[in-house]
Amino acid sequence: MKAIVYTQYGPPEVLQLKEIGKPLPKDDEILLRVKATAVNSGDWRLRKADPFGVRLFFGLMKPKINILGSVFSGEIESVGKDVRLFRVGDEVFGHTDMRLGAYAEYKCLPENGTLTLKPDSLSHTEAAVIPFGGTSAWHFIKKAAIKQGQKVLINGASGAVGSSAVQLAKYFEAHVTGVCSTANIDLVKSLGADSVIDYTKQDFTKNSQTYDIIFDTVNKIPFSNALKSLNKNGILILSSAGILEMLRGFWTSMTSSKKVLTGVISHTAEDINFLKKLIETNKLKPVIDKTYPLEQIAEAHTYVEKGHKKGNVAITL
Repeated sequence: MKAIVYTQYGPPEVLQLKEIGKPLPKDDEILLRVKATAVNSGDWRLRKADPFGVRLFFGLMKPKINILGSVFSGEIESVGKDVRLFRVGDEVFGHTDMRLGAYAEYKCLPENGTLTLKPDSLSHTEAAVIPFGGTSAWHFIKKAAIKQGQKVLINGASGAVGSSAVQLAKYFEAHVTGVCSTANIDLVKSLGADSVIDYTKQDFTKNSQTYDIIFDTVNKIPFSNALKSLNKNGILILSSAGILEMLRGFWTSMTSSKKVLTGVISHTAEDINFLKKLIETNKLKPVIDKTYPLEQIAEAHTYVEKGHKKGNVAITL
């Protein structure tokens, strides 16, 4: 089968198209024929080992897992003898969790992993871009317990996580302010944001407005400025926090009335099923900036790493 393989950390050029053996499913696994995947921030960070701490988990000198890709949509080609939840021919989408490996024509996954049947209304390309931003945004929004009428600000509202966060916050009937660049204002409004701030023209931390929840999806707001823009019992969500921000967040949560949410994102099939229900009721829609074939994965990584994409970048197989 065709797969994008990398054996060393580095620039996009370390990603090489190769022919490798087709995997065989274990008794409790499905064999998926991948139809689409996506390039997300986590992919290029793993490719570069950025931050350096990535190496502690994925290989100190070289990557332990040689095929990247954490999201997928495709068709089940075969199943192990103990599989009961899915059948051959089912179209499914989801997240590989820490297994990665979606940059390939085939991928084996446990039947109880983070996957579910694909919504009929979405193509494989559309379905594949939902799980990364969707599960990331849902993980933190669920923890923050957003309520009707709360004032929520989402920084990086046009990105993969941000575009999902805007839609999820609106689902819970919050008053949503999105922060993005001039070029993305119309997009963020179309996702349901009640108001939009153009960060190239205005610093929201200096406009005297305060919010119940601030969700920084891109780790761009100075920590102290974000806290000043929170209400007394407000919540700051840092989905892309580094070690320093995590430590400061822990201390803030321990010593003040304000709470900071950071940490490793977790997700299950239940989370994917929740997102699926939102899609089926038109409460959540995919946002795709560009689509590349698998053979142009290096170009896709180059584009995503620049940090200016709108929503997601999809890969077709």
